[in-house]
Order: sequence, then C-alpha cells, then structure tokens
Amino acid sequence: MTKIPCVIFAGGKSSRMGEDKALLPFSNFSTLSEFQLQRLEKIFLNVYISCKDSKKFPFNANFILDANDSSTYAPTAGFVASFKYLKEDSFFAISVDSPFISKEVIQKIIDADTVELDATIARTDKGMQPLCGIYHRTLASAFIQMQDNNTHKLGQLLKTSNTQYLNFEDSNIFLNLNEPQDYQKALRLVNTPSL
Repeated sequence: MTKIPCVIFAGGKSSRMGEDKALLPFSNFSTLSEFQLQRLEKIFLNVYISCKDSKKFPFNANFILDANDSSTYAPTAGFVASFKYLKEDSFFAISVDSPFISKEVIQKIIDADTVELDATIARTDKGMQPLCGIYHRTLASAFIQMQDNNTHKLGQLLKTSNTQYLNFEDSNIFLNLNEPQDYQKALRLVNTPSL
C-alpha cells in the first residue's frame, strides 16, 4: 500500500456520454465510481473522490468537494480543492472513467516520481494522459491562477512545468469512457477473464 493519496476525479459534465458516467453500472458494482474506489483502495492507503455533489453517490467514501465552483466542469476546480484539502505535498490523480489503468502502471509512475518535479504523467503514442499521474503542491498556485483566468488546459500547464513523462506502449489501458460506444467497449473488456 502506497502512502501517497489518490484522488479520483468524478466532477465532469459527461456531456458526450449523455448521462453522468460516474454513476453508470460497471462490472459487479452499481456505479463506475465505486468500482474505481474499491480497486484503488487496494493500492493506496487513502483514496478520495473529487466531485461537485457527494449526495449523488450511493456509497460512503472520502469526498473532496469543489462546490465553490459549480459552473466549471474542468478538473481545475478539483485540483484547487484537492490541494486545499490534502496535507500531503503530492497526490496521484486519476479519472473516474479510466477503469483499466493497472496497479503496474500506477506503481511505475510512483517509483519514477521525485520531489524535484512538478508532475509525473503517463504518456502513450496518442499523447499525454494528464489524469493519470502525480501532481505536486508546487503547482497549487498555478491551478488557482488557471481557475481565476477560466483556463483549464492541463496539457498546457504540464508543458510549461517541470514534468516528467513516462511512456506506455498499450494505449488501451488508458481507455476513457467518454461516449456510449466507449462504455460498451469497456463493459466487454471488464468481463474478459484475462483482465
């Protein structure tokens, strides 16, 4: 079990899905968010869910609310709230809709991270995966500035920061459930015995 806290980002708008993807049934769980929480609690000592409304979840968890910014559905508000809530100098950020990021991938990122960095982020041939990696408190003020300026591009922040990228060959691990067909694909994959 790793001591660095993990924050599951579940405050998105889910506009392409057409319904709140954090609440979609997944595997043997009533919601995708509970599926993520249960599997990540086997890796991290402390797991939190970043969201706008904890009442929508039909289970108990440690929630970090970004309720002060109810109009913004980008992860920026979640990062600001997480740095404010957590005492640690860094945390592992993961999206609620990426259920196949393995313990091995997570451990590789944790092992590669150092205190001198602002972030350690996964990358594939399809690009960087900003919601799979470690963010350090050195970026907290930058996130506040981004929120104040209504700019929410994580990639731009990472490019202008002291970011280490770790390359992974299998981009399927980072499948995001953005649209209904992605969800259907994930449902087929999660029921595959090899996973």
